[in-house]
Order: sequence, then structure tokens, then C-alpha cells
Amino acid sequence: MIWTAFLLGFLGSFHCVGMCGPIALAVGNASNSGFIWNKILYNLGRSFTYALLGLLIGFVGFSMSLAGIQQGFSIAMGVVLVLLSLKYKKSEQLLQVSIFSGLVKWVRQKLSYFLKRGGKPAFFATGLANGLLPCGMVYMALIAALGMQSPYLGAVYMFFFGIGTIPLLLFLMFSSQIITVKTRMNFQKAIPYLGVILGIIFIFRGLGLGIPGLSPEMVTFDYGTEKMEITVCH
Repeated sequence: MIWTAFLLGFLGSFHCVGMCGPIALAVGNASNSGFIWNKILYNLGRSFTYALLGLLIGFVGFSMSLAGIQQGFSIAMGVVLVLLSLKYKKSEQLLQVSIFSGLVKWVRQKLSYFLKRGGKPAFFATGLANGLLPCGMVYMALIAALGMQSPYLGAVYMFFFGIGTIPLLLFLMFSSQIITVKTRMNFQKAIPYLGVILGIIFIFRGLGLGIPGLSPEMVTFDYGTEKMEITVCH
């Protein structure tokens, strides 16, 4: 599933470049000897925040697994991903609700403070704060991380989502003019399709059809009065 996290992050970066691009360009200075390192630290900071969010939401998914609803939960997460992807633009607008206004204000204050302060620790902290900005792509990735039903896998999934956004933002630091609006729009068109594919994968995982690599078989062990379900990976 990790490849879907990286690809989701890469395609998502074409969507988020409008919001994160100016911040990425503001990090460091081309005349600074540590120019590239400043950019890398900033992006690693974002990825670290994404991983932390994935870890936290992974605990929620893990609790669902312990509750014995592993299959149903995976199917439910798949359905949610498909629905969000089919109505991607509308769903993103609905997610950008006023409840996040206080968070956005706080994050912007921190971004302004760290950017003015400068230095490698400050640029890393800029990435940490930027990772908290509400974003439809991050929400979609978090739903996928929730479906992983593991704190560890949730953190890994979100970290690779963050890593997937880095190539474009690093490319942007050399030239903000090469990537045209038309190019960004073309790549963004692929986002809903990937979301639907990801949702279908989660649905198939939950069905437990015994298809190697796609729908692992769920085997039930009976220990007297207790039953335990595990996923058999092929």
C-alpha cells in the first residue's frame, strides 16, 4: 500500500503547490550555502507532522481492529474514499469548514515567526507547522492511513505521503515558472481516479476473497469460547 501513499502525495503536490508553494519558496535563500538543506529540512518537517498524524489516527484504526470489525471497517473506509474521490472538489470545500479557522490562524502565526527567525531548526519547525494546515489531500491520505488499522503502518503511510510531495516542491525552488497552471490542472485530474482505486483496494481487502496481494483471506481460529480472526498474507 505504500506506493499509493507516495503517488497520492505526488499528485496532491500539484494541488497544494498553490498553498504550500509560496511557503516553500520563502524557506532559505538562494545565496545561502545551506539553501538545499533548508528546503530538505522544511519538507522533512512536513513529513514528520504527517507521520505523527498517521500514528495518532492509526491508533483509532487499531482499536477498530481489536473490536473485531476489521473487515467491515476496511470496507467502510474504502467506500468513504470512493465517495470523497467522486465528489472531490465538493468534499474538499465541505472539509474546509470554520472549525479549522482557529487552527489556520495559529499555524500562519507560527509560519511567520519561524520564517522571520531563519536557520535550520526554524525551517524544520516551519515544515512541522505547515503540516497542520487543513488540506483535502491530507484528509484523503489520513482516511487511507485510518484504514491501515495500525499505528505503525499509519505513521509509515503518512510519512511516505509527505515524501511524495517533496519532488515537486524541490523542483519549484529552482523555478516557479516552469510548472504552468495547465500542467497542474492536468495532474490534478488524476487525483480522483487514484482515490477511487485506493478505495476499491480497501474494499477488496475487507472482503477477504483470498486473492494474493489484493484481498487476503480471513481465517478464524476457535479457542474454546473465543474466536480470533487474522489476515493471511500471501
